Amino acid sequence: MRRAQILSALMLALLAFAVPPASAQQVPLQDKPFAEHRIVLQLSDGDARKQALVLSVANNLLKAYAPDKIALEVVAFGPGIDLLLSGSERRKQVESLIAQGVRFDICLNTVDTIERETGKRPEFIPAATPVQVGVGQILFLAENGYTVVRP
Repeated sequence: MRRAQILSALMLALLAFAVPPASAQQVPLQDKPFAEHRIVLQLSDGDARKQALVLSVANNLLKAYAPDKIALEVVAFGPGIDLLLSGSERRKQVESLIAQGVRFDICLNTVDTIERETGKRPEFIPAATPVQVGVGQILFLAENGYTVVRP
C-alpha cells in the first residue's frame, strides 16, 4: 500500500511539471502556409558583430528563399535584446526585416531583469514580439519543426 502511495505522488509531481503554467504560453506560430523552410535564429549575445551577423543571415535567407517560402524568427534574450531596444543603431535594419515577414521576439524575462536591476524598464522596438521566456520560445519553435541556428 505504501508503495502505491509513493508511486501516485510521483505521478502527480510529474504531471504538475508536464503542464506548462498559463504565464509560459508562447506566441502563436507565424502564418506562413507556403513556407518550405522554418528557421529560428538565436541571439543571446550583445556583441555588435554577432548582431550584425544575425541580421546578415536573415537577409541572406530571405534572398535565397523569398519571404513567402521561409518562416524566419529571431529570438533575442539576455544581452541579445540590445538589438531590439528603441535606441539601437540597427533599428532600421530590424524594421526592414520585420516588414519582409521576419519576426523578432524579445524575452520579457530579460526586460524584467533589467528593470529590476536598473529601476528603469528598457524601451524596445514596438514591432518586436514580446515573449515571456526567450529560450522557451526557441524550444517551442524547435518542437514545431523549426531549425535552430545560432550564428
